Amino acid sequence: MLVFKTAHHLRSRFKSNLQTIGLVPTMGALHKGHLSLVKKACEENDKVVVSIYVNPTQFNEVSDLKKYPSNLEKDLKLLQSFSNQVVLYTPDHKDLYPDGIQSKTYDFGTIAAHMEGEYRVGHFEGVATVVEALFRKIQPQKAYFGEKDFQQLQIIKALNAQKKLGVTIVPCPIVREKDGLAMSSRNRLLTQSQRQAAAQIYTVLDELKKRKLGKEVHAMKDFFIKELSREKELKVEYFFVASTNDLVPVTTIQEGFIYRIFTAVFAGKTRLIDTVELGRI
Repeated sequence: MLVFKTAHHLRSRFKSNLQTIGLVPTMGALHKGHLSLVKKACEENDKVVVSIYVNPTQFNEVSDLKKYPSNLEKDLKLLQSFSNQVVLYTPDHKDLYPDGIQSKTYDFGTIAAHMEGEYRVGHFEGVATVVEALFRKIQPQKAYFGEKDFQQLQIIKALNAQKKLGVTIVPCPIVREKDGLAMSSRNRLLTQSQRQAAAQIYTVLDELKKRKLGKEVHAMKDFFIKELSREKELKVEYFFVASTNDLVPVTTIQEGFIYRIFTAVFAGKTRLIDTVELGRI
């Protein structure tokens, strides 16, 4: 598999404008969720660039950045089955941040104001900065993102539209473990007991999706927190229900709108996020 450290050398490899390029941006520590994105990208493009870059500007805590899992050798092995179509882009900081590691300023309105935007101030500026750099340097026709980070997905769609980057954003379904836990690189940081407890996050979300507990969000939130409090390893950071059109949290569900539940839960010191669609009420 070809591995490039600079976007300049990578782009020189694709001299023909007839080749379509798909981009799968990652921070490494690949798992089956990432591979599902790569598979879809390979089905829809001539060549696929998988980027591996742990972006410092999207971390709120230095300690979180330092402990983020990384294993390039293992990542390469996981991608071997796609080696005829995939190339790897593993840039250093200078290739993506030539003027120094600093986020740009964006205005994404309400979609960035709540959930992760509220609890991780500056996070989405960091995400948007690195994604904009990747789009401009790689110049893909399509880019693939998982719906586990649903709010981030909406941010990237807005970024693409605001900056007129011309990339087709392809949302991909959440890939879950057999017990329902959303696949995440951070799952590797969990102890055995934390991993077992973390399965309850989706179990309770799925129960909420089925029951809906009427139309009052506070009842859903109380139920979620009560059920997860049974697991001593888990602590709920937030629970919101928001309309998918503007991602503004609501207190009461109204007919005719599509809503999603958004939550962040700590399993020990590892922060896990998840989301499920409630659908049209």
